[in-house]
Amino acid sequence: MDCPTHDRMLAQKCAQQLATERDPIERFKLMALKHGCSGIKSIGTKFRLMDTSGDRKLTFDEFVEGCQRVVARMSKEELKTVFDAFDKDGNGYMNYDEFLAAVRPGMSEARKRLVMDVFIRLDKTGDGVITVDDILDSYNVRSHPKYQNGEMSKKEILTQFLTNFEVGDHVDGTVTRKEWEDYYAGISHSIDDDSYFRLMMNNSWNPPPPFPRK
Repeated sequence: MDCPTHDRMLAQKCAQQLATERDPIERFKLMALKHGCSGIKSIGTKFRLMDTSGDRKLTFDEFVEGCQRVVARMSKEELKTVFDAFDKDGNGYMNYDEFLAAVRPGMSEARKRLVMDVFIRLDKTGDGVITVDDILDSYNVRSHPKYQNGEMSKKEILTQFLTNFEVGDHVDGTVTRKEWEDYYAGISHSIDDDSYFRLMMNNSWNPPPPFPRK
């Protein structure tokens, strides 16, 4: 399943949850997540747009202005509730790590093990980083329309796939363990059923390890 399909699924699920969710913190998380399956990449981009001073931390005023522009139209009172909840150390700033930790969707332990087992198997050099060469033999591109019509080669599709993990101007063509888990956390949030999640992984990789027991 391609990323645009997951984007639609994630957007639909977030919209359904937003229709009944009243807690401002949960509403903010859903609004931040509904823009794409790249998950943390998308959220990280939003943080940088808010961070007008470029110091990797947000004042409340930056947070309010950024939210009104790129994330969510919420009242200032609601955003103050969100900001205070995300400012874990209470210093009046929200740093990048606090923001990502608060907004990042969770995954069950079983899904985490499945995702990280795939990463470990793909990391042939054991250096904690995946490259195009690492996944060349494992990533399934047969159903990709541009591969089917000859428009793109397998390596070109894989290189494009790796851009899902790049954040902002930091483009290095590699994927760390954290970037991998962050990406699949976004994917996981769009899929309720464990069997379907495993099917998605099975269709992407050749094949993933057995689904871990809960």
